[in-house]
Amino acid sequence: MGNFIQNLEASLHKGFIDEKYHQIGSYKPKLLVNDTIKNENVLNSLLEELENCRSFIFSVAFITESGLAMLKSHFLDLKYKGIKGRILTSTFLNFNQPKVFRELMKIKNVEVRLTNLKGFHAKGYIFEHDTYYSLIVGSSNLTAHALKVNYEWNVKLTSHENGEIVHHFKNQFEEVWEESQILTEQWIDHYEKTYSQNADKKATDHVIELPTQYNRNSIKDALKIVPNKMQRAALKEIQALREAGKDKGIVISATGTGKTYLSAFDVRSFAPKRMLFIVHREQILQKAKSDFYRVLGGLEKDFGILSGSYKQTDAKYLFATIQTISKEEILHQFDPECFDYILVDEVHKAGAKSYQKVIHYFKPKFLLGMTATPERTDDFNIFQLFDHNIAYEIRLQEALEEDMLCPFHYYGVTDFQFNGETINDTTKLSKLVSEERVNHIVEKIQYYGFSGDKVRGLMFCSRKEEAEKLSSLLNKKGFRTVTLTGDHSQEERIRRVNQLENGLLDYILTVDIFNEGIDIPCINQVVMLRQTKSSIIFIQQLGRGLRKHPSKEFVTIIDFIGNYKNNYLIPIALSGDQSLNKDHIRRHMTDTSYIKGVSTINFEEIAKKQIFKAINNSNLTSIKILKEAFIELKNRIGRIPFLYDFVSNHSIDPVVIVEKNMNYYQFLLKLKEKVPTLSDYENKVLTMFSLEILNGKRQHEIILLDLLLRQEKVEYDEYRKRLAEFNCRMDDATIVSVQRVFDLSFFTENTRKKYGDKPIIIIDEDKHYRFNDSIRESIKSNGFFKKLVMDIVRSAKEKSKVYQSSQPLTLYKNYTRKDVCKLLNWLNDESFTMYGYKTKYNTCPIFITYHKNDDIESSVDYGDEFLNQEVLKWYTRSNRTLESKEVKAIIEAEENNIDIHIFVKKDDDEGSDFYYLGQAIPDKKSVQQTIMKDKNDKEIPVVCMNMVMEQSIDNKLYHYIKS
Repeated sequence: MGNFIQNLEASLHKGFIDEKYHQIGSYKPKLLVNDTIKNENVLNSLLEELENCRSFIFSVAFITESGLAMLKSHFLDLKYKGIKGRILTSTFLNFNQPKVFRELMKIKNVEVRLTNLKGFHAKGYIFEHDTYYSLIVGSSNLTAHALKVNYEWNVKLTSHENGEIVHHFKNQFEEVWEESQILTEQWIDHYEKTYSQNADKKATDHVIELPTQYNRNSIKDALKIVPNKMQRAALKEIQALREAGKDKGIVISATGTGKTYLSAFDVRSFAPKRMLFIVHREQILQKAKSDFYRVLGGLEKDFGILSGSYKQTDAKYLFATIQTISKEEILHQFDPECFDYILVDEVHKAGAKSYQKVIHYFKPKFLLGMTATPERTDDFNIFQLFDHNIAYEIRLQEALEEDMLCPFHYYGVTDFQFNGETINDTTKLSKLVSEERVNHIVEKIQYYGFSGDKVRGLMFCSRKEEAEKLSSLLNKKGFRTVTLTGDHSQEERIRRVNQLENGLLDYILTVDIFNEGIDIPCINQVVMLRQTKSSIIFIQQLGRGLRKHPSKEFVTIIDFIGNYKNNYLIPIALSGDQSLNKDHIRRHMTDTSYIKGVSTINFEEIAKKQIFKAINNSNLTSIKILKEAFIELKNRIGRIPFLYDFVSNHSIDPVVIVEKNMNYYQFLLKLKEKVPTLSDYENKVLTMFSLEILNGKRQHEIILLDLLLRQEKVEYDEYRKRLAEFNCRMDDATIVSVQRVFDLSFFTENTRKKYGDKPIIIIDEDKHYRFNDSIRESIKSNGFFKKLVMDIVRSAKEKSKVYQSSQPLTLYKNYTRKDVCKLLNWLNDESFTMYGYKTKYNTCPIFITYHKNDDIESSVDYGDEFLNQEVLKWYTRSNRTLESKEVKAIIEAEENNIDIHIFVKKDDDEGSDFYYLGQAIPDKKSVQQTIMKDKNDKEIPVVCMNMVMEQSIDNKLYHYIKS
């Protein structure tokens, strides 16, 4: 209690009296705004408070379905923890739609009441904690735009439970609450009947698939149709490709981003005498033709179809199915040069013989291919077909940021548990379609709901038998569902899709046939009842609901997460991060700010644990996984890639490759690529650069290497000048540290042998840096070796951008014990004798594994614990007392000018990397000697103390480590 009061007093002093007040306080008043550049929003603060509160009350005038959708999974987790809340709202201005009240009724741990108070316009959120309250008060209602996008001002305050301000708010709330009406089904029925049809249509941000001006026919009117921001950028790139003399190109664009319109705009610009548009399904033809007609205008007879019974082969703009135009008797009716411009939709299918035949037959002036997923698993290199000319690429995250897609709320939910076991890869069909699992599915799809008047859903199942049986069981429960698989005809698929669109069906259950090539914009719920086997398929299935449509404000994605080993693919697919860096993948589970706009990603607590388990257990550096990524990149760029190619193409993190294979040369040999030979010493030097420089954690070594690759000698002053240009530290200790890294004296004997056992860079009497004679000769005579070294330097430069050059360590980045020894300028790598901490050279790094393994010896099972985001309760090694020299040095760190640095990892599954959480100061008043027991139950002394962090720990990382 005393600590809290001191903390609160310090916070209030800093917040209301003096911003320069030096004492740390974690409860200072804060302005909450939505800032996309800084990845800050009101929602994050709201979720942070919900996650840690004992109860909550909201007083909000306006609530939207999408706003509520952002909180549903969090309310459910609170329900399982026994935490309840209350929401006070109203019917002010007829803003709240009847459906939102029905959605509120689904949340069983939240009581809702309605006030008739005239002009009720409150926006306040109050959270009860153990001894204090948090308040968020300002302009944000419970709407998606107010919580994530709009320009809002909200103040977050903290008050002791006895504070006057919180009682003002609570008393006001209780006063209105007591006079308010309880939300019931009967009340909603009555409200629905009287709900004004003339309610402000701006109450909900409805979207339309196309601007009204697209519905034009004349050329004059067609010219008024203008491309959006993405399309303008793409058109510029396609034109640049042509101006560079290229006659073909490929556009990679996420599903729903308007590829057809983009191609129509380019055709309008190119103005061909004749154009051919090839698709793989007749269903797409009519829409493509009408889209082009809107953009190009002109005479309707200029637009023709070639498919089935339609043979309008003389049309200026011809839209053909591949099945028809690839027939010999049809294809040879055309002169190979009759079309100036040819477009191939869903071009990733072009590996098929029919496509190959048509593409190689025609000789257009320009060939454009379009796809959302160029990375294929059928061994066909689609990039090679287009001479590796990627005209433009926009992926899911960018498309959402540009507001080109329908927003989504993704829910990773827990799949059915049978006798305590969650469904996994080997679960029998009988359990997949048991009554209990079907009830579980129904419960989830009803709780998370959908946007719009009625559900129009797709369910992706793992196998045909499951889809068929599940459909039958759902129909018995009153749903209207059908199954569509590869066994059904094209006509049957079209008929069922029409029924879904017209509200005659609730769900279509399928296995894989709707992954792509199906356009049902009205889909408002996608249910995934299968494990994620590939991030490509995941995005394809997610994309089925991402087209904008007037009937929906957002699409609900419900992903049933079982005990699958491939669960780690989910954060990879959602974030688009292909680095295979486990730390990145874990971060994308806790920080989903890469998803822009009002879309959200939510995981139920148990589902989240399943994914973390899969990340920890996965071997992302297996040669199979690395080889697949290598081949994919090689196909894309048309040559053997170098490390920098992986960086620039957002592929694997190069560090992941070299940590597993020592260096990139060894990796290429494993893949049996034909490359020039390196000597044994060249190989060892390359290993040193790969394992010590490539990660970019310190710029000093990178800068010196870069200089020496350009000139034989580098003067000491020239090196310092270059360091100054990059704002790098230039103290003597750091310069000496860099020299010891390059002359290998920093490393252990075994490591020196691995790195060639002789100084790599030496400094002569005239204070000139230079490579040793062997390396100088290799750089002159072996171009391949030089290229590999330059590649490391270039990649390291890019990776160094996320690290602060002016500080030895960067907050929240990962470091090994060896990294820390090097970056704190220790003369030697003492990581093997570091254990939990070590004091040397006026620094004391402390390494903590937060969650210990169950089988760890009790004598080293320290009770290190974060008391809050500013205070770490920390234990010394066992058999230490208050009189121990090392303990005294740490207690008196401030007086002795010793910098204490805190490094924490969640558990041993995270490997040898620790998150750097910043510097800390011991709270002397908290120091005490206590006891712990060894394996023989003997009591041994240990000292514990509170370490006060210099900076409050990032909220998401803090909760990730603790959970």
